[in-house]
Amino acid sequence: MSGANPNTVAAMKSTTTIPIVMANSADPVSAGLVASLARPGGNVTGFAQDPGDEIFGKRLELLKEALPNLSRVGVLGNPDFAPNRNRLTSMKEAARPLGLTLVPVDARGLDAVEGAFATMVKERAQAVVVLGDAVLFDYRGQIVMAALRNQLPAISGAKQFAEAGLLLHYGVDFRDQFRRTAFFVDKILKGTKPGDLPVEQPTKFELVVNLKTAKALGVVVPPSLLVRADEVIE
Repeated sequence: MSGANPNTVAAMKSTTTIPIVMANSADPVSAGLVASLARPGGNVTGFAQDPGDEIFGKRLELLKEALPNLSRVGVLGNPDFAPNRNRLTSMKEAARPLGLTLVPVDARGLDAVEGAFATMVKERAQAVVVLGDAVLFDYRGQIVMAALRNQLPAISGAKQFAEAGLLLHYGVDFRDQFRRTAFFVDKILKGTKPGDLPVEQPTKFELVVNLKTAKALGVVVPPSLLVRADEVIE
């Protein structure tokens, strides 16, 4: 079993025959991990991380619900992580009907985080969407500190960001997804070829609201958002 894209790539370099089950792959078709979701081919199958374009619009909707006067949203992402290009395109399409202007800002590592937030503040961003990848995930503590220091409410697709102090999280329930990889392992052990098992997209999502952060930012989270939250951090 492999985790994020770099893990799967490393496993693929090691073998073309031993089955590889991806528990958490980002845009596996564009990343060259599988031929298609329906017929992956080769020795790789498993789960895709993104359920489709809708989730990127949903994160913007949640920010807009928490911040009714929101009009400009910073998008923090690592440009070296290829799936972020498609994610940003999806977000731009979703932003228009919501009346939102996006401010994309690059951050390839820790040394770029402070400058990225300074750019977003200069460009009058009122909130931030963090596009996840392994690099920025490792620096989530510093990203949270920068968001709080600059008084920018933020949302991400990894629960650990909200646990570290971002205002919101909306994304895949990865614990459920990792458990469900057993389905693929079972099928393969019973003789099904990995390339014949369609790659699945997530079906279970969770919303986390950090009320401690909301208080620090002076954000009044509407009851309509709190009642839908799977977890509220106080």
